[in-house]
Amino acid sequence: MESPKSLLQPSDCALLMVDYQAGLAFGVESVSRQTVLHNAIALARTATVFGVPVIVSTSASKVYSGPLFPSLQAVLPQLKPIERRNMNVWEDDNARSAVLAAGRKRLLVAGLLTEACVSFPVLSALEAGLEVFVVADACGGLTPEGHQFALRRMETAGARLTSWLQVLLEFQRDWTRHETYDGARAIVESNGGGYGMGLAYARDMIHAV
Repeated sequence: MESPKSLLQPSDCALLMVDYQAGLAFGVESVSRQTVLHNAIALARTATVFGVPVIVSTSASKVYSGPLFPSLQAVLPQLKPIERRNMNVWEDDNARSAVLAAGRKRLLVAGLLTEACVSFPVLSALEAGLEVFVVADACGGLTPEGHQFALRRMETAGARLTSWLQVLLEFQRDWTRHETYDGARAIVESNGGGYGMGLAYARDMIHAV
């Protein structure tokens, strides 16, 4: 059995994405809404490239929150979000069953809003015995303070904080892994900021030689 300090392996992980909907994004003040969505898309693309099961849940989509962001749905075209009524994904039988059915011991979680629909299932999944990683830069909170307080509470309870780019690099680990090289590199180049620009530059320079 892997220790809690061991690196993430795609075969050990499932990804839970919660409430990426416009009605909830309106309330995000901890970070740019565009940044959160940008990072969520990169995370979803990462899961797809590495074959990590993805569970997506939405709430109040017909009443207030609206559908899953179309740009995120486009990355996961075959995936139907699990609609629920309560704030805690873990208290919804269908959503919880979908997470457990993935059969993975490590759960990556990201979504909106950090103070509620992210932190509640994280705390519940920890209590249920899963090892949980919160992809913090793909989460948005109502306030910068509330976002940080929620992250601290989850971390104190045993969750581990990470970023979407660390997840990708941890999965890839070696750029000579050809089966995921092209997909992983494309994500970094399009979503990885200056690091992605550097990869694109290096590629072009090598080809130019």
